[in-house]
Amino acid sequence: MQPLAGILVVDLSRYLPGAYASRELLRLGAGVVRVEPPDGDPLRRTAPSWDRMLRTGTESVVCDLKHDPGLARALCRRADVVLEGFRPGVAARLGVGSEDVPKTTVYCSITGFGEEPRHATRAGHDLNYLGFAGALDDTAPALPPVQVADLAAGSLGAVTRILAALLERERTGKGSRIIVSMTHGAHDLVAHRTGEATLSHLLTGGLACYRIYATADGRYLTVAALEPKFFARLCELLDRPELRERQYDEDQNALASELGRAFASRGLADWLALVEGEDVCVGPVSTLAEAAREFGTGVASVAPVPLGAHTDVWLRELGLDEP
Repeated sequence: MQPLAGILVVDLSRYLPGAYASRELLRLGAGVVRVEPPDGDPLRRTAPSWDRMLRTGTESVVCDLKHDPGLARALCRRADVVLEGFRPGVAARLGVGSEDVPKTTVYCSITGFGEEPRHATRAGHDLNYLGFAGALDDTAPALPPVQVADLAAGSLGAVTRILAALLERERTGKGSRIIVSMTHGAHDLVAHRTGEATLSHLLTGGLACYRIYATADGRYLTVAALEPKFFARLCELLDRPELRERQYDEDQNALASELGRAFASRGLADWLALVEGEDVCVGPVSTLAEAAREFGTGVASVAPVPLGAHTDVWLRELGLDEP
């Protein structure tokens, strides 16, 4: 399905959140023009493989927003959606703010803290936002392996609201001004757990039936057999049926030790073969390469989008090329 076919997205953002958001809009059929500074989006240098994965299929236009912003301003006037990730007030000073686009444009800002006066101009990245949001309370000082604030709260939060705004535009003919706060969005992902002391460590090892266990070959299994019927069947497959009665015992570490010894007796492949077709909520901790082979989109080997490759095309399209 290409429900956004014919929609033009102008992406003024830098780094990860905007790139992921515009990639998702591209997947839905939108055309994405990435406006980059003369030396390119910093993501090209800091994480070129990420840039390549997220920017495949987009167009690249070079524009110096500080000294010669004309092309970017013209693009924004043509856009159905404008996406930016500057600190509050910066886009407006550059002449590409929400007041500089047509009333029909959906204008989305991905920010660290929204427009809250205390934090609005504070510098930060994903780890900072997660810390402020309370999302690291159970796991600190361990670092999260996925940029939850950037990608879930920021990127996907923006995509959801952009899609809703485009639907509203179909009904009213009017665009929208959207402000996404990665910190507020990240807190919203954990806010339902506030005050639930009995479940506070459920996701981080509080229950033996919801943990990661090592196998004999140094690999790992995920076990999430929360329902008694799943846990009972798992215990049967482990030849430890007596453990089923201890699923919610007070001493969860003792139960986890028993399960750990059982799982350590075989390699990962043996366990996966044993649980194949069984309702036990058990799976592997796959490597990124393994996961890519089974669930990936197959775009890892594509060539990067050359910096500024589409600048001349858009200059001509917008009538800004010199005679």
